[in-house]
Amino acid sequence: MKKSVFNSDSSLLDSLATSVLVINEALEICYVNNAAEAVFELSRNQLVGHTLKHFIANDALNSERMLHALKHRESYTEGEVTLSFTYGKHCLVDVMVSVVDQNQFSFLLLEIIVIDQQRKLSQDTQNSAHQQAARELVRGLAHEIKNPLGGIRGAAQLLDRELNNEEQREFTSLIIEQSDRLRNMVDKLLGPNAVPNFKLQNIHRAIEQIRSLIGFEADSNVKVERDYDPSIPEIYIDSDMIQQAILNIARNALQAIKEDGQITFITRIQRQQMIKGVRHPLCIEIKIIDNGPGIPKEVKDTLFYPMVSTKTDGTGLGLSIAQSLVEHHKGKVEVESWPGHTEFSILLPINNQESNK
Repeated sequence: MKKSVFNSDSSLLDSLATSVLVINEALEICYVNNAAEAVFELSRNQLVGHTLKHFIANDALNSERMLHALKHRESYTEGEVTLSFTYGKHCLVDVMVSVVDQNQFSFLLLEIIVIDQQRKLSQDTQNSAHQQAARELVRGLAHEIKNPLGGIRGAAQLLDRELNNEEQREFTSLIIEQSDRLRNMVDKLLGPNAVPNFKLQNIHRAIEQIRSLIGFEADSNVKVERDYDPSIPEIYIDSDMIQQAILNIARNALQAIKEDGQITFITRIQRQQMIKGVRHPLCIEIKIIDNGPGIPKEVKDTLFYPMVSTKTDGTGLGLSIAQSLVEHHKGKVEVESWPGHTEFSILLPINNQESNK
């Protein structure tokens, strides 16, 4: 394959806030500006001459589409692309791809714009409103189902008392059993309604119980690791609620990973976090990370909605319930995912815990 050389007016491109990369037909980096160095956290000398795959773990920029664009001289834009770098960093970006010519060669010009925190906050607020509306809709529907369901069960019980034929009573027993099953599902749809019982507790004690449980449930070839920050102070939480939220997320991770999988529980202190429009000086962050196949893109935006599941036999209630339990603590649940990495983060504001009692 031919080696292409790209000459640029670096002073002009280095003045741009947008990251600019020039890629040749071998998808090798021929040029980067200062902004691109900041995004990749590598110098120009470290980047130029290497292919994109050398730095980006997943094929998020879609090599085939770039080569097609270069061959047919097409431009395109992709929004909200998650770049996962081989050295661990990841970020959400918008990408614009176009074709430029120089010295009888064609190059791809990539403009990469990191989506700023303000846009992310706006999306979080919008998603939260949509999820809340979906939960209210499901709860309303659940209440409408629960009333006639109780009548059906009561009628079956009355009929069961009047019947002397055991074969016929099997049918009434079936109605009662299925009514109970539906009632239990409806109760789950209604979500947790108990008043939280906040107590000053060590968050790691709650996490460790779930980590141990997941370790017992996991196959022998699955690793369940931990990485805790010992400086985290005791906080006011409802331990049962937090454990249930973590368990729902961890079990999803356990079901997603394959042979030689790994689940890692991590705790850290985070500062100046925005949760539903409120800035919290200090938060505890609990991460549950797995190395499974990742969350399908088509369900990622609706993952916390009730009845949305990536599993064929799933009810789609686990993550919705987990989010509701965390919201009782004025916290939030976030997720980032790409092939080989799924990371759920639970943020619990420390400064609000005592006031929640």
